[in-house]
Amino acid sequence: MISTNTENDPHEPEIILSGKFLVPGEAQGAALVLAEPISLWGGLNPETGAIIDARHARVGEIVTGRVLVLPGGRGSSSASSILLEAVRAKTAPAAILTLERDGILALGAAVAREMYGISPPVVMLSADDYGKIRENQQIRISAQANTVILVSNL
Repeated sequence: MISTNTENDPHEPEIILSGKFLVPGEAQGAALVLAEPISLWGGLNPETGAIIDARHARVGEIVTGRVLVLPGGRGSSSASSILLEAVRAKTAPAAILTLERDGILALGAAVAREMYGISPPVVMLSADDYGKIRENQQIRISAQANTVILVSNL
C-alpha cells in the first residue's frame, strides 16, 4: 500500500508494510539492515551498542537508535538479557524488524518494558515487505496504528 507522506516531502511516497507486532511500541529511525542473523550474546556490546561478533559482516556497526532489520536472531536464550541490558544502558536499537518470529528478542524487549518502562518494538514482517527495506531508509513504527512505514524509499 502506498500513501502520501505529508510530514516530510509531499511528493515522496510512504510505503506501508504489513507485519505482526511481537512487542508493541512506537519508534522511528534509520534502517540498519543485516543480511544474516546475529546472536546478541557475544555479538552485541550492550555498553556501546556496537556489533562485536568478528565473524559478522556488520562488525563495528552501532545499533543504538537505529531500526535493526534482520532475518532473525541466532544462538542462545541469553540474547534476551543482552537486549535488556542495552535498553537499560540506552544503547538498544529503536526497533527490531524480523523476517522470522523471534521469541528470544521479543522476550528481551517485553522484560525491558516491564523493568524500565521502555523497549524497542519488535515486529515480524511478511517476506515481501521485509525485502522492500533498504539501508538507511527512515522507518516509522506505530503499534497504535498497527503500521510500519517506510518514510523514504532510497
